[in-house]
Amino acid sequence: MSTDPWIGFDADDTLWHNENIFEKVHERYYALLARHHDAATVERALYATEMRNLPLYGYGIKGFTLSAIETAIELTEGKVGTGELRELIDLGREMLDHPVDLLEGAREALEALAPSYRMILITKGDLRDQERKVAKSGIERYFDAVEIVSEKDAGTYERIFARHGIDPASFLMVGNSVKSDIVPVLGLGGSGVHIPYRITWGHEHAESPPDDDGRLFRAASLRDLPEIVRRWR
Repeated sequence: MSTDPWIGFDADDTLWHNENIFEKVHERYYALLARHHDAATVERALYATEMRNLPLYGYGIKGFTLSAIETAIELTEGKVGTGELRELIDLGREMLDHPVDLLEGAREALEALAPSYRMILITKGDLRDQERKVAKSGIERYFDAVEIVSEKDAGTYERIFARHGIDPASFLMVGNSVKSDIVPVLGLGGSGVHIPYRITWGHEHAESPPDDDGRLFRAASLRDLPEIVRRWR
């Protein structure tokens, strides 16, 4: 196993916007069902359906769309119309066809780090959708490897480290999710940079671990990353 330093990057809401797309669709979804229930009730029901279906559908827009349709049927006791169901399907299609908008400073940070470090993109979600976003992002060329996974836990990272010969002690993971990007890597002996996005999906909420051993860094934006990497090394 090589001790060459590697930098891992999450994709959704770390390198490009993602949760803001869901935020806008949620607002349209609440409006669609407004004559049946208030927004808070719809939100709770949709989240419960998503969590129940997560083991079956995994993460991503397709699973969200199926859960949204199921929730609409349940909340209206089967009275939701075919036109409304058509609108939900169209919402899902719009999300899948949405442009990939890079976060501020993403390209500049990758350009600064790529010449000196091996870099790997680690993103979870639907394979076809994540492949589409990676291709449309225009940043795949900065990475030595791309891993699209169904979950990001300690076992997933262990398999990725073994596959690419990465020493966890020489690995730095950059991401917006404490639960998926930071905690598993720290637990394996690696380091992490937490760059929070303005919205965090409820399923990704987790307490930030203490920074008592110098392996956890926090940043306001990707523009801070090159300096953090210098300190890490």
